[in-house]
Amino acid sequence: MQQVTKGDTIQVHYHGTLSNGEVFDSSTGRAPLEFEVGSGMVIPGFDNGVLGMKVGDKKTINIPFMEAYGPKQPEMIVEFPKTQFPPDLNPEVGMALTMNNGQGQQFQVIVVELKEEVVVLDANHALAGQDLTFDLELVGIDSPSKIITEF
Repeated sequence: MQQVTKGDTIQVHYHGTLSNGEVFDSSTGRAPLEFEVGSGMVIPGFDNGVLGMKVGDKKTINIPFMEAYGPKQPEMIVEFPKTQFPPDLNPEVGMALTMNNGQGQQFQVIVVELKEEVVVLDANHALAGQDLTFDLELVGIDSPSKIITEF
């Protein structure tokens, strides 16, 4: 039976939890996740975790944060002047906001602290610094076409 190798496009159902057991994402009730293995479409630990699986296989993979979204980076926590916020926006701790870097790129930040003159924003990925666990079920493998060179 065919095993997952780099370059295959696969379909996998997943259930992702943090080390405390909290569910952060799941494909339950949705179509399976489809991606090309080894293309960088998913985090490295997930990419490596599916290698060698066969259709119908189920397994649990534990991904250390360095193979997931990396460590929390202190330089990604910034103080932003309250005067720069729209007047009708009242930031609250835990609020997710979308910011623009001035070059047209948008990114999400989380309000982590309110001070008198500034709002402290965290631009780290929400899962940065977290070890992740995924329960996987491989439901499909589509291998790239192979050119036969024998005549």
